Amino acid sequence: MAVKTIWHIDFSCGHSVARDLSDRAADRRAGFAEWLAKQECTDCWRSAKEGDEQDKAAWLEAKRAGEQAESDAWSEQYRMPPLEGRERAVAWGVRCRHQVLAAAYTALVLEGETSEAEWEEIEATARTITRAGWWIDQRSSEPGDLTELLQAATVADRPTENPHF
Repeated sequence: MAVKTIWHIDFSCGHSVARDLSDRAADRRAGFAEWLAKQECTDCWRSAKEGDEQDKAAWLEAKRAGEQAESDAWSEQYRMPPLEGRERAVAWGVRCRHQVLAAAYTALVLEGETSEAEWEEIEATARTITRAGWWIDQRSSEPGDLTELLQAATVADRPTENPHF
């Protein structure tokens, strides 16, 4: 007598199906059918996965909105100029500028040997850079490198009075 190929599977979600396991070796069918019975059916698994992706997207959106609000408030409090660039780049650049400058302040002033007066000069230089892309590019930089990075910024990263420059 041949090993059966059609197995009745009762999934953990409560759904049942007759499944053809002829694509598996005969000695592996029973074990696979047992494993399948401990899983959710394909439809339930897909709908749970889609729900997780929607939850993750909503969580990420809420997190970014919170970070954006915090960065906007920080920019206003410290009189940071608006950034230039595409709408999405500007929002991202504002968050990056906040994170870069906050990390640098912690590393240089609170944990380092930079005085408040020296920090004010660094902050004044940072205010001159208004290209959002520059701040996005610096998001992974080391806090101690900020002074050198600010000095390396080009004319394209700073605003100019002359619109034809």
